[in-house]
Amino acid sequence: MANAWFETVAEAQRRAKRRLPKGVYGALVAGSERGLTVEDNTTAFGEIGFAPHTAGLANERNMGVTVMGQQMSMPVMISPTGVQAVHPDGEVAVARAAAARGVAMGLSSFASKPIEEVVAANPQTFFQVYWVGSREEMLARMERARRAGAVGLIATLDWSFAYGRDWGSPFIPEKVNFEAVRRYAPQVALKPGWLWDFAKTRQLPDLTVPNMVATPGEPAPTFFGAYGMWMNSPMPTWEDVAWLRSQWDGPFMLKGVMRVDDAKRAVDAGVTAISVSNHGGNNLDGTPASIRALPAVAEAVGDQIEVLLDGGIRRGGDVAKALALGARAVMIGRAYLWGLAANGQAGVENVLDLMRDGLGSAMVGLGRPNVTDLCRDDLVVPSGFEQRLGETAVARASEES
Repeated sequence: MANAWFETVAEAQRRAKRRLPKGVYGALVAGSERGLTVEDNTTAFGEIGFAPHTAGLANERNMGVTVMGQQMSMPVMISPTGVQAVHPDGEVAVARAAAARGVAMGLSSFASKPIEEVVAANPQTFFQVYWVGSREEMLARMERARRAGAVGLIATLDWSFAYGRDWGSPFIPEKVNFEAVRRYAPQVALKPGWLWDFAKTRQLPDLTVPNMVATPGEPAPTFFGAYGMWMNSPMPTWEDVAWLRSQWDGPFMLKGVMRVDDAKRAVDAGVTAISVSNHGGNNLDGTPASIRALPAVAEAVGDQIEVLLDGGIRRGGDVAKALALGARAVMIGRAYLWGLAANGQAGVENVLDLMRDGLGSAMVGLGRPNVTDLCRDDLVVPSGFEQRLGETAVARASEES
């Protein structure tokens, strides 16, 4: 495709918006309720400044890191996201792009492509699970991931099922049937390129979630069928988290930690890593940006487990800011989905290249030849920026003991 390269993630987003039907694009950008948290996720990064040097700048840009046992070319990995109907190749294209750029892949249990295909495209694939169904059902899905070769497990618990949106929730069909075609026809007519991509592969967008069954080829539930199972499952306890971790003998991340007291409970549960995350603004609206919660969490447990961050990463400079505040690496979601919508696998590679270039520029300006050298002294952090959630509860528990 001529002129397919884009120079910023913002341009990838603009191209995705031009290419996708309104409802599909709306599902990518929407946050819950008023969208306060999804907006703060990006606004907060803009409040942090850099403190660059003038001379003696870095000549090297060593970005390699190890995250949950996986060596990566830079501290950016793919965050698991649900059904990727923005492109026919979906998660497989994303996995190939991540492999081409030397970074790990996170695959959602609500993904549209089977884990076997994704692991084949990128052996550095972590499988993500929600607490859905019985322990036996969860064990069966985990065993499938183990057989497929997943290198680790990501447990996502940060969603309280807040799905109402002030600007209107986009119509997402349970399956592609006559009613779905009828309702989407006006949107698709305005965005024929999106449907043509699928037509060339002789397939329609698949809204089933094949990784929710224990055996490849079994009838898979629809996205909303799986979602209904999730909503009707009891909320997990910390004992459940410890049990889940005990059933997986490799790296294990708990995603969705925003509080110091929860971070400490995660350590007690035996996790390998946590991701400071508010589910991209799709959890409880009014939750602070994840970057605001990161410093306190990293200070509390960063010497015991690996701390990652996701939420609001749009450029390499954002990655540098997160690392300087204590993250080992970051996870990106919307950014790569926009790249996927804009230009398939090449678009995801484009986004990862932008992250690498922006991070490298920040390292040069800050005089840091290694990403592990980035620290708070490199930043201008305004007073009151941090939200040290859960510290009071930890102090109270300490006094009582």
